[in-house]
Amino acid sequence: MESAKTLNDLPSAETVNLARESATALSRLLREHPEIDRAQIRLDHEDLILPRAALDLLRKLLAEMAQGNAVTIVPVHAELTTQEAADMLNVSRPYLVKLLTEEQIPYTMVGSHRRVRLKDLLAFKQKQEERSRQAMEELSEQAQDLDMGY
Repeated sequence: MESAKTLNDLPSAETVNLARESATALSRLLREHPEIDRAQIRLDHEDLILPRAALDLLRKLLAEMAQGNAVTIVPVHAELTTQEAADMLNVSRPYLVKLLTEEQIPYTMVGSHRRVRLKDLLAFKQKQEERSRQAMEELSEQAQDLDMGY
């Protein structure tokens, strides 16, 4: 997919440490200056102005790198292949296709191929996570009611 940039290789230990320091500093600055809607940075003797939304995104990106994670950036309007969508949900492609045919996730056809909008996939994932959270709360309540020591 051309609209996504993947840093497939896990960051080196040096990169993780640098990302951790940068994420911490950027988080502190954003917290201390909530009114700031842009920032000026200097790169190779050139000044750049970044909007607040880009700074928030950069902070999240650095936080992920600081945890040693590879990172993918995908525009929310992007359309994913069934394999890309399955990978994001951490399920098999056949299972994802089953979800699509059961109309649990909207999709479009491009020729003979299904495409899933990232926005729809994220909405489905959020709904599933909410269901899981509710189920866990119910189990926890049952365990307390039964005095199971949890």
